[in-house]
Amino acid sequence: MSKSGKFAKLPGFRDFPPEDLALRNHVFAAWRRVSRRYGFVEYDGPPLEELDLYTAKSGDEIVDQLYQFSDKGDRRVALRPEMTPSLARILAIRSRSMPKPIRWFSIPQLFRYERQQRGRLREHFQWNVDLVGEGGVASDAEVLAVALEGLRELGLGSKDVRARVSHRALLASILQATGVSSEQMPAVFGVIDRIEREPPERIAERLRSGDEAGLDEATTKKILGLFQEPGLDSVEEAFAEHESVVTCVATMRDYLRILDELGFSPFVEFDLTIVRGLAYYTGIVFEIFDRTGEFRAICGGGRYDHLLEHVGGDPLPAVGFGMGDVVLSELLKERSLSPVYAPEVDYFIVSIGEAQEGLARRVASAQRGLGRSVIYGLGNQSVKKQFSAAAAAGAASVIVLGPDEVEQGRAVVRDMKSGEERQVALEDLLDASRVQVGAGIDRSTSERVGGV
Repeated sequence: MSKSGKFAKLPGFRDFPPEDLALRNHVFAAWRRVSRRYGFVEYDGPPLEELDLYTAKSGDEIVDQLYQFSDKGDRRVALRPEMTPSLARILAIRSRSMPKPIRWFSIPQLFRYERQQRGRLREHFQWNVDLVGEGGVASDAEVLAVALEGLRELGLGSKDVRARVSHRALLASILQATGVSSEQMPAVFGVIDRIEREPPERIAERLRSGDEAGLDEATTKKILGLFQEPGLDSVEEAFAEHESVVTCVATMRDYLRILDELGFSPFVEFDLTIVRGLAYYTGIVFEIFDRTGEFRAICGGGRYDHLLEHVGGDPLPAVGFGMGDVVLSELLKERSLSPVYAPEVDYFIVSIGEAQEGLARRVASAQRGLGRSVIYGLGNQSVKKQFSAAAAAGAASVIVLGPDEVEQGRAVVRDMKSGEERQVALEDLLDASRVQVGAGIDRSTSERVGGV
């Protein structure tokens, strides 16, 4: 509780009043449309899992980043910080009997206890898309295509965002060819992951440091030279005698060719500095950024072929990504692509007098039965206040129940936009089994039948 005695929102968490929830729902709807367009089906899992599920994937160092505790059964548990371990746990039980490849997606809320900063909170929603059971490069390209299609669905084109792609095995083969030992490899990957965040002299210092990579001066210069001309052509030319490098380059060319055939070539750039987590990804990896570099990564993903084995499942190849809603929402607002929030309701029923209030409720019930949204004044309000309430609620039409019209078995329906009025038989308003006639309202909601 704050000093004022009122409860405050926890740091790093968000409220979603209607105008903010409208943006979240807009993003979720686009994610779901694209997922289904590509043949992915939605799943979910519990927000609370055993702590060991996350340490098995990321090591004990992740514990400090989690909301974790012992429950009343003395089990060590944690609020989920990511969805892929839960996916692996679920598929470890079910995958053997399922047709492959498995195309699943989810939109979970995730939690991490870490320092709050722009684009990173202690909770967020994330679009997770995973394709399991197919090891070919076409599946890698398909998954990146889903991510890019999701952004394009929200109005972001190749001038707004770019996907920077790399290959973990390719980078490992290059480093090995330059003299990096298997023991030094994790530290070198970690330093390369910092290249854009630290100056070159600091990167060189880290590569030479005995506390980090521990490379000699010659090897350090070779590695830094890799990123002066990091294109595939230069890599292939420099390491033409190393079979593993040539093989990985060929895989990357196939990957880029497929993305071009899918229409996403303008979005994609090869970039050796994209590393992702060493213990997690095994092949092609990618991150998606805004073109201006103003925001953190919008999305990240890649191939992870051994995770199911870590949680007791069958060895299955897998590729997937996670796209958070925080950075994406900021980018949509900055590009003026977020929806304009306005309340909406189909009908507001205005009662001229108390005698019509019971009829108003019966009309509301009948129209709601047809799937329309209907509200009416819940208190004793003047006609003027009822019309003001209708405007504030975003009513498309107002049904006016006046004593003279009701006595004649009719009501007046006013279109709030044009001001046009027409009379409608009360029996048509009250009989929910009828197909109503008249001008009606159609806000592209095909599930509604007819209209007043």
